[in-house]
Amino acid sequence: MRAPAPVYTVALNDETIELATQAIGGALVHAVELVGEVQLHVHRDGLVPALTALRDTPGLEYQQLMEIAGVDYPSRAERFDVVYNLLSLTRNHRVQVHVATDEDHPIPSVTGIWPVAGWLEREVYDLYGVLFEGNQDLRRILTDYGFRGHPLRKDFPMTGYTELRYSEEEKRVVYEPVSLAQDFRNFDFLSPWEGASYVLPGDEKAAQPQAKGAQTPVSADAVQKADAKADAAKPGGEPAKASSEPYAKTTADSTADTGKGAPEADAVPKPKDPDVIPSKPGAQNQ
Repeated sequence: MRAPAPVYTVALNDETIELATQAIGGALVHAVELVGEVQLHVHRDGLVPALTALRDTPGLEYQQLMEIAGVDYPSRAERFDVVYNLLSLTRNHRVQVHVATDEDHPIPSVTGIWPVAGWLEREVYDLYGVLFEGNQDLRRILTDYGFRGHPLRKDFPMTGYTELRYSEEEKRVVYEPVSLAQDFRNFDFLSPWEGASYVLPGDEKAAQPQAKGAQTPVSADAVQKADAKADAAKPGGEPAKASSEPYAKTTADSTADTGKGAPEADAVPKPKDPDVIPSKPGAQNQ
């Protein structure tokens, strides 16, 4: 017998917010719709009853916990947001539950509602340092044994604190303090020819007066205008001679001067095409 297909009904966000507000009650800090998704901000003390209500209340029925994610806001007093992504299979709808905390106050574990949360809470603890009260196996899951710090915090150094390598002398993996071959460099991809605000090494010479023909930071248009101004100031307004004018040739006595090849001694005229009949000027050959 073929199983009946599940009935999917697309829930409206306004109705979801209204039902969630009634079901969660005082534990709901505020609810908002952003980029088409519903975000429910809940106080950490009322997290477990709120998620239970979202799972069991008719009209909501968010049966699956899809993911637990962490967000770090270092400027806030409660710098971390733990985000629970829930999915309703019967309503084909998703919702996000946000809980704010810091590194000292634990969040109640939801492993009693969804056992899969044990792995997800371990990941958030490993990468952000958020504590979960009631998780019976809260230990690191992605980083190595003895790892210092939490890598996804905004204040965690990009290089970490230790590095590991295989030592041929000791025939094992050893941990050592991080040693960089060179310091981090800030690359500025703004071209200095397009208006960079800084002065490159060597460009300080541009402030000194330079003779004509020397390297100059001015544009070609400015040089052309300066030459035209100098020509106009000369008696008669004669244009300046080119730099190669004294060496320019005025006559061509041989083909070596012009580059044109001389006719060969045994060269004969090309035969005329008998099919081409010259016609009157301006007429078309037939």
